[in-house]
Amino acid sequence: MAGGAHFDGGRKDYPGKLTGFVLLTCIVAATGGLIFGYDLGISGGVTSMDPFLKKFFPSVYRKETADTSTNQYCKFDSQLLTAFTSSLYLAALVASFFASYVTRKVGRKYSMLAGGIIFFIGAALNGGAKDVGMLIAGRILLGIGVGFANQSVPVYLSEMAPARYRGMLNMSFQLMITIGILIANLVNFGTNKIAGGWGWRVSLALAAIPAAIITVGSLFLPDTPNSLIDRGHDEAALNMLRRIRGADNVEEEYEDLVVASNESKKIKHPWANILKRKYRAQLTMAIMIPFFQQLTGMNVIEFYAPVLFKTIGFGDNASLYSAVIIGVVNVLATFVSIGTVDRFGRRSLFLQGGSQMFICQLIVGTLIAIKFGTTGEADIPKWYAILLVFFICIYVAGFAWSWGPLGWLVPSEIFPLEIRSAGQAINVSVNMFFTFGIAQAFLAMLCHLKFGLFYFFAVWVFIMNVFIYYLLPETKNVLIEDMAVVWKKHRFWGRFIDDDQDNNGKPPQTPEV
Repeated sequence: MAGGAHFDGGRKDYPGKLTGFVLLTCIVAATGGLIFGYDLGISGGVTSMDPFLKKFFPSVYRKETADTSTNQYCKFDSQLLTAFTSSLYLAALVASFFASYVTRKVGRKYSMLAGGIIFFIGAALNGGAKDVGMLIAGRILLGIGVGFANQSVPVYLSEMAPARYRGMLNMSFQLMITIGILIANLVNFGTNKIAGGWGWRVSLALAAIPAAIITVGSLFLPDTPNSLIDRGHDEAALNMLRRIRGADNVEEEYEDLVVASNESKKIKHPWANILKRKYRAQLTMAIMIPFFQQLTGMNVIEFYAPVLFKTIGFGDNASLYSAVIIGVVNVLATFVSIGTVDRFGRRSLFLQGGSQMFICQLIVGTLIAIKFGTTGEADIPKWYAILLVFFICIYVAGFAWSWGPLGWLVPSEIFPLEIRSAGQAINVSVNMFFTFGIAQAFLAMLCHLKFGLFYFFAVWVFIMNVFIYYLLPETKNVLIEDMAVVWKKHRFWGRFIDDDQDNNGKPPQTPEV
């Protein structure tokens, strides 16, 4: 069909290109990832700073500096200390459900705005904290901000992007997360040198900067055509679609969005509708992908890299420096994913990255076992420390071009409009629940499992690879409102979808000749 939609290999494709307007709006929206990344990076560095521990967690400080009888693996084992880190993710879990309502009823950009404002307040509270209660209250506010941003940003990016560029643009969110982590590691490295022992306040308070970026940026963001149609602004949606596609002949895509919106408005209770048999595949992915993402062990590195390196024998500055190196690798490897995801596809990156992480975890666990045994006590030579950091970096790279960005991309692109906000809320809440669990349990697990902790995560990575191989279809270049066709064709998930339910309730599309 000249000038209109066409089919490529049975998959519909609409006219459109990567316009400067779309690129700019997606970059601005993706800065919502900075707040999540900054927090992931900052908390581990701060909890390894002696002045911070001395003020808020004196028992941990005494055990670290004075108690020589404590096993090296157990020096930081404190449920109160881990509550400082993990309380944010429990708050984000709860907030994601409220964010789902805001995203659906008011729009994606206002959900980002709310997240930025609340995160800003939490950063101010943490920077001026006088006691543990004030510290954790600030963390809870940070968590609410993260919950709103993580719920709305991936959906916004997937809806704004043309199908053939959706993977690349959606992954800008993960790129911002990695940049946030790197900035936080650099900040910790610098503030740890501030005389007077108040550098940790600077680290925590500077979280207000990424919060201000997404808050101000969201004020200038346009709404997505999907959201405008869903809220009754049809003419504005058509004009926005023309603008973001860089083409005038967008009527067919617009009509398909209207059909999807009308279908969604028939759904009075999306939380009940998402449990229907025809959405079983999407619901499974929204639960299992974030579940597995947290069991890669990557968040252990992001949360506690300085603590981990300090525990296994690195000095204060060396541990923070190693965390900076990991942050650089994380950012650079994410660019690999951005450049390849729409060419090689989601499945190949999942499987390759998972295999790489599995091998590296086995090697790192073995290296620690050989040198540190079960006591964690050893004077490691410089070459051995470099070797350990090297394999951790290879592991980080594997995560950064697979489970890191794809864990946000795939769940955000597979849901039809009528259950998209609910589906993304489930994705975020599961992610935050297991992030909370891993953050809360890690130091105790390190104390009890010791080097075996890396073998524990390696087993889970192997299971994840099997899950992806058998149950995840390829979704690259598939229109976000035409995604049901992918599940219908899958040898396992196809049995859950009746023929008359294909393509989000519309009759199955027949490729034009």
